[in-house]
Amino acid sequence: MAIRVSKTFILRKLHQLTGIVPLGAFLLEHFYTNSKAAHPTLGAQHFNDAVADLQAIPFILLVETTFIFIPLLYHALYGLVITVESRPNNLNYPYPRNWFYTIQRITGVILFFFIIFHVLNFRFGLMPGLNTVSVAHHPDQAYQIVAHEFSIGWVMVVYTIGIASTIWHFANGIWLFLVDWGIAIGATAQRLTGYACIAFGAVLLFVGINAMVAFVRPGGLLGGIL
Repeated sequence: MAIRVSKTFILRKLHQLTGIVPLGAFLLEHFYTNSKAAHPTLGAQHFNDAVADLQAIPFILLVETTFIFIPLLYHALYGLVITVESRPNNLNYPYPRNWFYTIQRITGVILFFFIIFHVLNFRFGLMPGLNTVSVAHHPDQAYQIVAHEFSIGWVMVVYTIGIASTIWHFANGIWLFLVDWGIAIGATAQRLTGYACIAFGAVLLFVGINAMVAFVRPGGLLGGIL
């Protein structure tokens, strides 16, 4: 007997999959590269070298388009479709999962605009009134370019909100992926993986904020200790 799979089911599964691979992998790599700036004395050199190494990848624009921009565009646009079609019920049923669902939708909308801002600003240097120099095209000045942007108060606020939203969306998205794909089965498994995702998110939040602070304070959050 043939099993019919709906188009919506496939689109939602693809949406979840693109959020974990390749976008999740790219996020971890992005945080790793940015953390190079947190070295207490050689942060600028290490970050510039890391950016130069990435830009030296053969056919880098094709690689970015295939494995980052296209999956990101699909994930973002279909995520907006899901958000428009969603019917939050956390006021009637104030359980943690209901709130997590609502926050997942909210952070998705925030990220849609934040990522546009981030890509135009640092990847292409096309954000009017701010950065006119692309980090990707000037890796030898990458640290200085980012540090200049982060010296602007409201830009730091935008990135703080963006980083926090990104981490929530990713960490909670991992949990949803594990549950929906039948990897975490049963209440106990789902509870334990939920705790693990919270811990993972907390670590990523520190890494992300620490890397951001490193551009305005040598060594990042621990600069005065190390």
